[in-house]
Amino acid sequence: MEAMKETVEESLREMRDTFASGRTRSLKWRKRQIAAIYEMVKDNEDKLCSVLFQDLGKHSTEAFRDELGHVLRSATVAINCLDKWAVPKQSNLPLLFFPAKGKVISEPYGTVLVLSSWNFPISLSLDPLIGAIAAGNTVLLKSSELSPNASAFLAKTIPAYLDNKAIKVIEGGPDVATILLQHQWDKIFFTGSPKIGRIIMAAAAQHLTPVTLELGGKCPTIVDYPTISKNIKSVVKRITGGKWGSCSGQACISVDYVLIEKSFASSLIDMLKPLIRSFFGDNPKESGCLSRIVSKQHVQRLSRLLNDPRVQASIVYGGSIDEENLYVEPTILLDPPLDSEIMNEEIFGPILPIITVRDIQDSIGIIKSKAKPLAIYAFTNDENLKTRILSETSSGSVTFNDVMIQYMCDALPFGGVGESGIGRYHGKYSFDCFSHEKAIMEGSLAMDLEARYPPWNSFKLSFIRLAFSEAYFKLLLLMLGLKRST
Repeated sequence: MEAMKETVEESLREMRDTFASGRTRSLKWRKRQIAAIYEMVKDNEDKLCSVLFQDLGKHSTEAFRDELGHVLRSATVAINCLDKWAVPKQSNLPLLFFPAKGKVISEPYGTVLVLSSWNFPISLSLDPLIGAIAAGNTVLLKSSELSPNASAFLAKTIPAYLDNKAIKVIEGGPDVATILLQHQWDKIFFTGSPKIGRIIMAAAAQHLTPVTLELGGKCPTIVDYPTISKNIKSVVKRITGGKWGSCSGQACISVDYVLIEKSFASSLIDMLKPLIRSFFGDNPKESGCLSRIVSKQHVQRLSRLLNDPRVQASIVYGGSIDEENLYVEPTILLDPPLDSEIMNEEIFGPILPIITVRDIQDSIGIIKSKAKPLAIYAFTNDENLKTRILSETSSGSVTFNDVMIQYMCDALPFGGVGESGIGRYHGKYSFDCFSHEKAIMEGSLAMDLEARYPPWNSFKLSFIRLAFSEAYFKLLLLMLGLKRST
C-alpha cells in the first residue's frame, strides 16, 4: 500500500504540474486527445469485444451497441462541437449596470478523478473521460476491479494513445479507491451504487470537492394497456430488450419493474414468455446472447432476493440459478409483496416483477412511495396520465413509449435526482459537468460618483446608483418619448 500511495501522489503531482502549464487549455490539445480515444477504440474493436465477453459474457453486438458505438459517437460529437461549446456566452446586463459588459466563460476545474463502474466498463470509463478532456482538465481514471480484463486493457492501452502526463489510469479495488479519496481533487465523477456514492460524497466533503454521482434506483415501467393495445407487440419487445438485453438487467436504466392493470397482467405475461425464448433461446445459459452476472457475490444477492418465501410464491417464469457459472435465468414475478426486499432494492439483474393495480392512475402513488428513480418509462397515449407523471413524480428522466433510448441521446442531459444521483452529463452537458462557469464583468471608468464625506472617499458608491436607477430609467423613457413627439 505504501508503494500505491507514492504512485498516487506522484501521479497527482504530475497532473497538477501539467494543468498548471496551461497545455490542457488548448482546444487543439483537447481535440487531439479525444481523437486519440476514437482511434484507440477503432483500432482495438476486436480486443474490446473480447474483454467484454471475458468479464461479462457480452455478445459482440451488445458490446458495440452499448459500449464501443456509444464512445465513438460521444467522441465525434465532442470533436465537432468543442469550438462552439467553448465560446464565452455574452450576457445581457440590466440597464442599471450600463455601460458595463458581462459574459460567462467555461474554465476547467483542474485535476479530476473519474471512478467508473463494472457493468459498462468501457463506455462508463471513456465517456466521462471525453467530457473531462473536452473541458480542459487533467484526469485520473480508476477502473473497476470487478471487470479485470477491461480494466487491464484501459490501463495498458490509454497511455499508448493519450498524453500520459495529463491522463492516467490506475487499477485496484476499494483499498486503492480509499487512497485516492484521501487526496484533494478539483472534481470527482463517480458511477456506481447509492451506498458507495455516500462514501464518495463524504470523502469529497472533507475538501469541499464538487461531485457528480451517477447512481441508479428502481426504474418503473407503466403499461397503460387499453391505450396502446394496438401496439402491444412493440411494447413487449421493448420491455424485453430493456430488461434482459443490456447486461442481463445489470444497468442503472434497465426496466426494474412493470406496473399494469390487473385485468391485463396475464396477457402481458403470456406475451413475454415466448418473446424471452425468441430472444435468448430455450436455454438462455447456452445461447451466448445473455450476459453473465458479474460475480458470485452478486449471484448470491439475487438468490437472496428470490429466496424470500413470499417472492418465491410469485414466480411465474424462470427462477433457476447456477452460481458456479454466474447465471440467473430470466425470471418474471407476479405481484411480489411491495414490502419485500426485491421491491425496495434496485434489482440489477434479470428478474422482472410485474405489479398489478386496479386503475393505471394508481401506479403514480406506488412510484411516489419509493426513492426517486433514474428513469420512469410509460407506455401510454393518455395525455392526462402523461401530465400526471410529469407533474406528480420526480425522476432523472421520463421516456414515453420506449425504454433506455434517452441514454443514447447526446442532446438530452443524463443524470439522476435524489438517491438516483447528482449532476448530469452527455454531449454538451458533459462539457458543462467538468467546467466551472466563471462570471466576467467589465465596468467602465467613464461614469462614476464619488462621496463627499471622508469615510467614503475611496469607494464608488454603487448603492447610490442603485437608489437613483429608477429615476434614471424614468428620465430615459421621458427623453425617448419627447424625441418621438418631435
